[in-house]
Amino acid sequence: MRSFALVSALALAIAAPPVLAQTPLPAANPASAAGVHSDLPRNAQPLHYAIEIVPDATAMTFTGTTAIDIVVSEPTPTLTLHALELTIDKATLTPAGGKPMPLTVAIDAAAQKAVFTAPAAIAPGSYRIDIAYKGAINTQPNGLFALDYPDKRTGKTARGLFTQFEPADARRFTPAFDEPIYKATWTLSAVVPAAQMPLANTPVVKEDALPGGRKRVTFAETPRMSSYLLFFGLGDFERLAKPAAPGVEAGIVSPAGSGEQARFALDSLAPLIPYYTDYFGQPFPLPKIDNIAGPGQSQFFGAMENWGAVFTFERILLEDPAVSTPATRNAIFITQAHEVAHQWFGDLVTMAWWDDLWLNEGFASWMESKATDHFHPEWFPLFERVNGREEAMELDAFRTTHPIVQEIRTVDEANQAFDSITYQKGEAVISMLEAFAGENVWRDGLRAYMAAHKLGNSRTDDLWAAVEKAGAPGLTAVAHDFTKQPGIPLVRVTSATCKAGKTMLTLEQSQFSRDAMAETQAHPARWRVPLLVSAGGAPVRSILEGGKASITVDGCGPVLLNAGQLGYYRTLYTPAMLKALRKGLPTLKPMDQMGLVADNIALSYAGYQPLAPSLDLLAAVPGTANPVLARSAFAHYRAAWEALDKQPAVRAALVKRIAATWKPRLTALGLEPRADEVMPDAALRSSLIGGFGAMGDPQVLAEARQRFALLQANPKALDGPLKTTWLGIVARHATRAEWDRIAALAAGSGSAVEKQALYTLLGRAQDPALASAALDFALTDKPGQTTSAGIIATVGGMHPEQAFDFVLAHRAEVEKLVDSSSRTRFLANVVDNSNDPALVPKVETYMATLQPDAAKPMEQALAALKERLQSRPRYVAGLAEWLGTKPAR
Repeated sequence: MRSFALVSALALAIAAPPVLAQTPLPAANPASAAGVHSDLPRNAQPLHYAIEIVPDATAMTFTGTTAIDIVVSEPTPTLTLHALELTIDKATLTPAGGKPMPLTVAIDAAAQKAVFTAPAAIAPGSYRIDIAYKGAINTQPNGLFALDYPDKRTGKTARGLFTQFEPADARRFTPAFDEPIYKATWTLSAVVPAAQMPLANTPVVKEDALPGGRKRVTFAETPRMSSYLLFFGLGDFERLAKPAAPGVEAGIVSPAGSGEQARFALDSLAPLIPYYTDYFGQPFPLPKIDNIAGPGQSQFFGAMENWGAVFTFERILLEDPAVSTPATRNAIFITQAHEVAHQWFGDLVTMAWWDDLWLNEGFASWMESKATDHFHPEWFPLFERVNGREEAMELDAFRTTHPIVQEIRTVDEANQAFDSITYQKGEAVISMLEAFAGENVWRDGLRAYMAAHKLGNSRTDDLWAAVEKAGAPGLTAVAHDFTKQPGIPLVRVTSATCKAGKTMLTLEQSQFSRDAMAETQAHPARWRVPLLVSAGGAPVRSILEGGKASITVDGCGPVLLNAGQLGYYRTLYTPAMLKALRKGLPTLKPMDQMGLVADNIALSYAGYQPLAPSLDLLAAVPGTANPVLARSAFAHYRAAWEALDKQPAVRAALVKRIAATWKPRLTALGLEPRADEVMPDAALRSSLIGGFGAMGDPQVLAEARQRFALLQANPKALDGPLKTTWLGIVARHATRAEWDRIAALAAGSGSAVEKQALYTLLGRAQDPALASAALDFALTDKPGQTTSAGIIATVGGMHPEQAFDFVLAHRAEVEKLVDSSSRTRFLANVVDNSNDPALVPKVETYMATLQPDAAKPMEQALAALKERLQSRPRYVAGLAEWLGTKPAR
């Protein structure tokens, strides 16, 4: 959710007659809360919206009328609402018990506002604003947008309409008080083709036939909610449904002809409602929960938590037998677990302003892992918290990072807030705080928080207060350290001695950094760091405060300072301790093995210790390891292989080492899926095949090409969970003829998901000429409006400099292919894949064209690029030394 230049909007201003009959005012406007930012004057609040929309999917336009019941809290000459890319034809203001009066409208496009002025000043009281307006249906997921796709029954092109409003695009759909704190009830109606299915947050309560094959549908009134949670959809859909809880029905809405592709999603969705109802202590307050499948994709989001009407892109909601991978079921479940968690944490209780976005996203990320572990422990979902922590630390280790709770003032800044600090660091910190408080106390605190703030708004400290009151003294201080300041604690073990079966440790706190090591060592930030330390005996909980501390634990085994991997910090051990950990690694829990390896590789890459001890830890992970741990270990090896792109001799030595451990595991798994295998084994097979294929392993590459040849006679010959894995190998090593064949397969597919996946593979070619062809192809009409950006992004993964130059050369054309919320991050993500010093001045020149509030992602990408140029040679040299080879000069 991001943009290159500040998008426009409108604001409403209204004026009332000098003397009006007044009705009693409601309680004080919550929008006047101290410290809550607003773009609006804070002189009015909405109570209820009644919206009627008339979409024209052919003309890609819509008309609308909105009646907003408001309360004016202070005398004002004008009232201001948000609006964006809307043409307002007429507006009136009606005082309670009075007559309507015309309003004049002044549009401030740059501020995304419309100001409405009445004939005289508006006195405090109750009013209704009636507005008639027109807008555009977009081709990217912003506001009301269209997605085109092949009909699953006929193959003809079909069009569905959907909405995406977070964080600030409800104003593209209707003039509104488009900020989270302005909660109101909503009634939506629509005039639509009689044969199509309309969708909204609530069920249809009334349907009237109209002339010309149309109908007017009216949906039930919603509970009080923020504008960004409103949803409308329309198309040739079908709905698979079942009861979820007393009075609540769960449904999966998908393109007609989807049939049983929606079954797993539905069977996963329904049990989440009673699970979260019990956990949060609040019933689901709507009569239905739909998850709506949309073909296509976004560079900004995969799914959106509209209350009662979740929207999810089809590739992570439906099981397409042609291309669904081993990880598809996992993605379906965790995505739904995330979005359904939002129905409480975000929808029922909403952050007051985007500063506290993490209250939505960090908690939903944490809850998705908890729910998945409850329903599918055999998937080992809690292991993903290690990966999430590492992803967050990739961003958090630079000067350009930001705290979890950050200051947001503009639309672009709100778009940029949807990053790994908000999601993954948020989840990691919550996991740590839950362990600090204890599971029962933590849950009791959350239940009290939900009860106190339901249907309202909250700030982060409201949550800490509730958990402390439930029985976690001292939690707020720890939470403030990790949410109000950026960065990563570094816990150094300066000594470890064992006597009489006990290990005595001396610890020192510092700060981990990728681009400011000397600075952070001299003047580190300080945290109260919760530790869970083990040395073969019972783990000991402790809080590291200040610079130094001593801890004594039972046992004389290998010391682990982050047992259970629940702490958000890095641990620097002594060389002797690392040797002991390497020797004892297979005896540690798989999650601890995974976290320990990742932590030490990051420390070595940043220069805190030599690389060899970290690689020794990696090599100690056996080829028979837990499948999730095995995937992680293999991914570290693959990253090392990628780093050796200019070192063929070192690469060859590394491949030999990788194959010795991991080819036997692939042989044991086999090249074909097995009916009785668990998802992690299937996912590991795909990773191993894909990884060895990328490395050019002769056996795997020959197998991929042999299977690819079968498609000549039968385009469905590879259909199944490994189709895109095998085709991905061919695409990477493709000749022009093979590249053209993949393009033809995509064009001929009747599946929107398969078409998108195959077209995106065109960007994976390692041949620069084919990468250029993919970039040119992305600007044609063939891939589809939302797939082209994915092709460009994929090229950026293999050829970042080439993709960067192309985007700048075709900037206006590319921006049309990227949803406005993701524009500021789109090119930054390309830079994240580069190791070319020649890109530095290009990025700096480009940054000079950006508005200050849109520059942060590129600043972060540039800082990371400069640091990689320093660290990568050291990393490559360390790999060569470990492998006993010499790097090329």
